[in-house]
Order: sequence, then structure tokens, then C-alpha cells
Amino acid sequence: MNHIHVQMTKDGTHTLMSSLFDDSYHAHNGAMSESEYVYIESGFKSLSTDFARVSILELGFGSGMNAILTLKHALAQTGKIVKPIRFVSVEAYPVANEVIKQLNYKQHFSAELAALFDDLHQAPWNCDVEIIPGFVLHKVHGKLADYRAPEQTINLIYYDGFAPSKQPELWTQDNFDRLYPMMMPDGMLVSYCANGQFKRNLKTAGFKVRPHPGALGRREMTRAWKPC
Repeated sequence: MNHIHVQMTKDGTHTLMSSLFDDSYHAHNGAMSESEYVYIESGFKSLSTDFARVSILELGFGSGMNAILTLKHALAQTGKIVKPIRFVSVEAYPVANEVIKQLNYKQHFSAELAALFDDLHQAPWNCDVEIIPGFVLHKVHGKLADYRAPEQTINLIYYDGFAPSKQPELWTQDNFDRLYPMMMPDGMLVSYCANGQFKRNLKTAGFKVRPHPGALGRREMTRAWKPC
């Protein structure tokens, strides 16, 4: 049984703890702060501006943190989605609604974003849902090993699985060999993880990996690109 419970982190936002994997969904030094740095600042906001649209593949929908932060920053400048976003998230172990209701994320958002956070979680699985004009969510209930997308249709990957020591099947060479053709040239993969074998696997698949400072005191995180 994957028992999940809520814990507070040092920035005042909650994370989730999984008994199945004996691991947390976010950094204990700051759940929202980590996601903001790794996936938004170092990923979403650093993506090449040459792309006409943003096509995101996320590993692990989890608490919905990365999805709502992506929406928040996409809306920040004008209050509406300027560049269309398709957000696909693959989740093998969806978090129960009664657990999601315990999270304090909505306290840190505007009323509009708080309502959108609920919309993200209430969206049905395995189909496209337009959360707001220009932002399409597709939550896939399944495993990454079974996920397929057409070649060159993804330009940003949030690789946010449990640690390699906790869920090693997510970090195998086969996963990155399959993901690489799905990505557009100059597409980016970002992850909190800086495990050496992970980076070697990315390079073997064809990615160009560059060092990047980690979040909240971590020495390093990973950013990788598909060469043009």
C-alpha cells in the first residue's frame, strides 16, 4: 500500500511522504522553493524562445506542484497564456483527493490560482483538458515505461521521479533512449537529481548535459538538451 502523508518543509509549504518508496516528493528545505528553482527558473523560463509553443512532459504529477507553478508563471506577465502550453504528466500512483486537500499550497496563491489548482486535480485522467485558454493538461495514469509520444513533439521534460536509490526503474538507460526521439531539437530536460549514472545515461542517449547549481544548498542539479 502506498500510504502518503503530509509534512511541512522549511519554506512553510507542504511536501508528501510516500511509505511505498520511503521518500519525499519535494526537498525538506523547501517544497515550493525547490520546484520554483529547478522546474520553473531553470527549466520553463530558460527554454528557448524560438519555440512557438511549449510542450511539457512531466514524470510524476504527484501534488500538482509543477503544473500549478507552470501556470502561475505563464500567467504572470499578462494574466493570460501568451504561448500555448500542453502539459502531459505521467503518474503511476495518483495521490488521493483527501490528501491533496490537506496541502497548504493554495494559501500561497491568489484566489484565481487556488481555483486553478483545484481544476488541475479534478481534471479526468487520460484525456486532454483545457484548464484555461492556451493551457491543455493531459494526466496519464500509468508508468513511464509504457508512455509513447510522436517523435519531436516535446520540448521540455520535468524529470521529477523519486530518487534513483528509491525507484531505480525510472533512471535506466532505456527510458532516456525512448525519450530522446520524442524531443524537439534544442528541447530541454531538467531534474533535481545530479546522480552520476543518470547524467551518463543522458549522454549515452544523445543529450548534451551541462552543470547547473542545485536548489536550496544542493551542489548540483541536471539540465540537458537535445542538440540542434
